[in-house]
Amino acid sequence: MGCASTVVPIVTTKAQMGYKTAIHQELISLPFPKEQLVSAVYKFRDQTGQYKSSAQGMTWSTAVTQGATSMLLKSLEDSRWFVTLEREGLSNLLNERRIIRQTREQYSGSGGERLPPLPPLLYAGLMLEGGVISYETNTLTGGFGAKYFGLGGSTQFRRDEVTVYLRAISTQNGRILKTVYTTKSILSRMVDVGLYRYVRVKRLLEIESGFSTNEPVNMCVQEAIEKAVFSLIIEGILDQLWELQNPEDIESPVIQLYLDEKEKAEETLQFDEEGRLVRKGAFTRSTFRRKKWGIGLNAAAQYYMGDYQNPRMRPMGEIRVSYRLLPWFNLALDWGLGRLADKEKFQTLMTHVDLTSTFTPFPRKRIRPFGYIGFCAFKFWAEDSEGYDIKRKESTWGGWEPAFIWGAGAEYSITSSWGIHLSVDNYFTLTDELDGIVHGNRDDALWRGKFGFAYYFNF
Repeated sequence: MGCASTVVPIVTTKAQMGYKTAIHQELISLPFPKEQLVSAVYKFRDQTGQYKSSAQGMTWSTAVTQGATSMLLKSLEDSRWFVTLEREGLSNLLNERRIIRQTREQYSGSGGERLPPLPPLLYAGLMLEGGVISYETNTLTGGFGAKYFGLGGSTQFRRDEVTVYLRAISTQNGRILKTVYTTKSILSRMVDVGLYRYVRVKRLLEIESGFSTNEPVNMCVQEAIEKAVFSLIIEGILDQLWELQNPEDIESPVIQLYLDEKEKAEETLQFDEEGRLVRKGAFTRSTFRRKKWGIGLNAAAQYYMGDYQNPRMRPMGEIRVSYRLLPWFNLALDWGLGRLADKEKFQTLMTHVDLTSTFTPFPRKRIRPFGYIGFCAFKFWAEDSEGYDIKRKESTWGGWEPAFIWGAGAEYSITSSWGIHLSVDNYFTLTDELDGIVHGNRDDALWRGKFGFAYYFNF
């Protein structure tokens, strides 16, 4: 005799009504048409050709649902603008009609009369084509995690995108009347926490927990299809391809909201410097691509580190000219004038010329961190608090001293032509006589913080 038990970790639920997308209410709220459009959909295909990937490798299961035709037919029906005809299972329908005809030919009615023939099939004035043309994975990924003494957790997220195209075709002449496309993001998130610690000798405690949420791909495809049907109806009204039952309904809130959305999308489009149409504000490949030449002004605060004990910050101004050799690499020439001083005995008027190489790892982002290194030549005149010259060894460069410079910062692109930036850099002066005193075994140095703006252009 034995016994068995069933473990059910998740409570099951009964079947429910179908999922309603975020766009569904707008779709069913459209004004009524003057006349419903008789339309046919033969096949709304998955044209991505992608298969699901897993930790073990690629599987034979497709990444996108193969039932997009059924989703499109349901969306057309819900809109109340279309009379949809069965075309996906047309062969089955024709076979069934053939069976009915043969039966009616062989048998008569109750009174011996012949049964009437079947009415003809409806034909469509409009044919809808298209499909799911793109499924892009990992368009955005990221996460955060931390651990301390064996206790920690992390979170990760991922964004995929699915794109749907839909076109209306006249069956009379084959003309494509209108084409629309929509894109829907698919979000996934995972959170986990864990503990891994020795509680005593040879006693290890390990605890793990977490959860993940994933937007179902088929629901996202359904929402993209409903948005495409919604857009196709309104675009056809605007182009006078079909009419409203009440012409005043063009002012209805649902249509006006669509027009506002469309106007906002069109206002965010602009041409870049190479004549390509890009979306303003989006981090595309070319939206904020740096132009060849740049000029700018910088304001800086300098902090001198030398042989005096009480240095203080002093201002400096700078003019810059830059030239982009590669998207991630450019050369810059700077000329500046400013002062260095301590609080009691030392001050100097300083001018410098810098030649630097700037490296930008993300040249087409709106916010771009950068680093730079280069050479510098500077000249200065030192005075004490009484105005007497401080004697220094004569420079072998005709009064100019060589130095190395390195620094880092970030720039924000206001437009493709204007930018503002912040940076911090350091000068290795290669001399200990910046303040007229030679003391210790370290050369004098300068630290500098800068804020500025730049204008970029092409000849």
